[in-house]
Formats: sequence, structure tokens, C-alpha cells
Amino acid sequence: MTESSTEPAWKTAITEVQPNHVRVRGYDIAELMGNLSFGQAVYLVLRGELPDEQVGRLMEALLVASIDHGATPPSSLAARTVASTGATLSASVAAGIASINKFHGGAVEQCATQLADIVRRRDDTGESMDHAAQARLDELKAADRRMAGFGHRVHSHDPRTRRLFELAEKAGINGPHMQAARAVEKLFAAAGKNLPINVDGAMGAILADLGFDPAIMNGLFMIARLPGLVAHVHEEKTRQKPMRRIDPVNHSYDGPAARSLPANS
Repeated sequence: MTESSTEPAWKTAITEVQPNHVRVRGYDIAELMGNLSFGQAVYLVLRGELPDEQVGRLMEALLVASIDHGATPPSSLAARTVASTGATLSASVAAGIASINKFHGGAVEQCATQLADIVRRRDDTGESMDHAAQARLDELKAADRRMAGFGHRVHSHDPRTRRLFELAEKAGINGPHMQAARAVEKLFAAAGKNLPINVDGAMGAILADLGFDPAIMNGLFMIARLPGLVAHVHEEKTRQKPMRRIDPVNHSYDGPAARSLPANS
């Protein structure tokens, strides 16, 4: 029995598989191979259409921005801890992915949702973005909640944010969610709070302006972080003793010294 030999009980619009043919969102996968970047392919499979070249480059940057952030994030520690027990690569990486939730990586979706509230309030009331942002911050404070996507435990100015916004503007993306994020950042600064937009907030704002559903935004963070988790698991298995006590802070870096891309990159 083949996939096409029975009456279908349900349907999917993502990928069609027939003998000797695979089409992703209608495109022949063999044609996509070598002609489409991974960022463009991710956009295609999630949104259903191809992005233009600049948006494709922006998608690449979004994925690169979160590929890894050292050994201390919960996902890295979880993956390494499971790997140290002798678990398989898939089980160890799955543990890391499973730790990406509300308080780790989840700020992408949360920030996008909160920025959407600000944009909606501005549109409904006709007030300025600054006033709408202040009203939302006041509501969050009254509810003892935080604005997601701002501030960082390590960086006073997240180096990834500025670059993502630069690439977004080159791609012609500077929509209301990015504007709302800047308004929130400005209000924090005016209040004497050093809470700049972090990479999660930048991703949430940009992805929202690209039209992504917030419900899948944490998935994009998972896609981005996956190669880093694979690297951590492999390093744990090849450089460390099994069942060690993993100190989440007291470690040092011994990789390559700071270097730059070749001039023609």
C-alpha cells in the first residue's frame, strides 16, 4: 500500500511525497537544493511562500544570532548533563530542546505578544506608540509581570540586537512591532533602567513584523539553537568524564582566539 493508494483521511499542505518526487510547499526539493539558503527554506516551510533575497538573508541572521550562547544557558546544561550519563546524542539534544520554555527562549513569543498588545492599543485608541507602550508597562507592573525581551544577565547592550535591526531595515522591515520595541526601550531608559532590547526581543519584534504567528516563534529559537546543542553534547562526550558534577558558572573558554571573516565574505 502506498500513500496515494487509499482515500485520504486527512490532509497536509506542507510537503507532497510521490515516487521519485518531493515537493515542499509545491517546490521540487531538488531544485531548492543549492539554490535556497537554510533561512529561506525555514521561511518557506513555515510560511508557505519564498521570501525575497533580503528577507532570506535576515532569516539567516536570525538563526545565526541564537546558534549558541555558551555553556551556561539551561538548554546547554540540560543537554550536557544528560550526555554525561552516557545517553545518546538524540536523547541529550532532546533534553536541551525540552528546556526551552517560558523562561528560556520563551521570551521571543512572549515579547511578540506583548508588543502586539501595544500596537493594538495604539491602533484602537489613536494615541502615540510611546503612550501605548507606557500604558502596557503600567499594566504589567500592576500585575507583577515583566516585559519580555528586554535586559540581559550578561550583556548591557546585546551585540546581536543592533545587527538584526540593521539587517531588518535593509530588508525593508521596520514595522509597528519594531517601533513598539524601540518605544519600550526608550521608556526604560528614561526611567533610569538599563533594559535594552535583547536578542529574544529583537527576534520577536522582527518576526512579528514579518508576519509570523507568535505560536511558532519559540520553534525558530529551537531551530537556531539546535546546532549549538549538538556541539555541546559532542564536546561533553569527548572532553569530559562521565557523570561529572557540572558547575554552571565556573568554567573557562579555551577555543580559538578572536578572529574575523575573510575579507571577501
